[in-house]
Amino acid sequence: MNRRSFFRQAGVAGVGAAALAAPAIAQESPEITWRLTSSFPKSLDVLFNSSTEIAKSVSEATDGKFQIQTFAAGEIVPPLQAADAVAAGTVEMAHTCAYYYVGKDPTFALGTAIPFGLNARLANSWFTVGGGTALINEFLAGHNLYALPAGNTGAQMGGWFRKEIKTVDDLKGLKMRIAGLAGQVMSKVGVTPQQIAGGDVYAALEKGTIDATEFVGPYDDHKLGFYKVAKYYYYPAWWEGGPTVHAFFNLEKFNALPKRYQRVLTDACARANALMLESYDALNAKALRQLVAEGAVLKPFSQDILDVCYKAAQETYAEISAKNPAFKKIYDSQQAFKKDGYLWLQIADYSFDTFMMIQQRNGNL
Repeated sequence: MNRRSFFRQAGVAGVGAAALAAPAIAQESPEITWRLTSSFPKSLDVLFNSSTEIAKSVSEATDGKFQIQTFAAGEIVPPLQAADAVAAGTVEMAHTCAYYYVGKDPTFALGTAIPFGLNARLANSWFTVGGGTALINEFLAGHNLYALPAGNTGAQMGGWFRKEIKTVDDLKGLKMRIAGLAGQVMSKVGVTPQQIAGGDVYAALEKGTIDATEFVGPYDDHKLGFYKVAKYYYYPAWWEGGPTVHAFFNLEKFNALPKRYQRVLTDACARANALMLESYDALNAKALRQLVAEGAVLKPFSQDILDVCYKAAQETYAEISAKNPAFKKIYDSQQAFKKDGYLWLQIADYSFDTFMMIQQRNGNL
């Protein structure tokens, strides 16, 4: 073969390769538009903006070929029906809390938080390294759902009460807005739990439909104005030591995505997951000072209340585990992970943090 014919043939081959490559690339990067419904109103900007951050990250990573339209709570789907809409295929995606759906199966609660469960750091570790995401998705597959962690608030506050809660007896008869399995635990100590979407809580508290409410923490609670109608602000939310907010996907539609887009979504959710916790850590201290300055009365739950509620929680988990294998499998995994996690955290982090908190209280920082 002479030099001229070699290059002529190579040129033809090159054109053929380019012609084959173009459709292949197009198949890997199709133009797709999804809709995402959030369980949170735009006014709760840290919670809601996690969904817009996911959409932004996905668009940037795909040169605008994969677009996600975000809708606030109630714009197209009621806030506590977001995952239902995803499972049905009404929308492709939601940003919501798994424990809103405990009415379907108490196992959903383990995707967000359970009383005396994982803190934020352990939750992130369990989901990412401890097999938690795989376990949750094994359960969710039966509901035509797939989920990825996409936010964590950190340990929450114990909520707002119209009256002081000095003993367990003071809880009896209270009507309290509280989500997930915490409601079942609270009912064991005499509370009547209510599940109400975030945007409707203030009106219920103001009208006296409920006597107390928990929500998230100082930054969001100040925005919602709870201190104006219930001044006693308790801590901690022993029912939400590190609640995870998830991005829920319609399982069939997620599986149909090109692998590249699946990875882009996974990375976008991981970024949103970290950003939410970082945002609350930065914003809550200032908001707490503001709440106290405006009349909130900060109170810790007594050791007696914590002990009684802890016992009630263990009884609840034993009852559910005895009749729900899916719950037991995931709960046992979290328990084993938590046991080892606190073995480690008390040695280094707790010791360091305790010393530094003493310095803060003594004005030495």
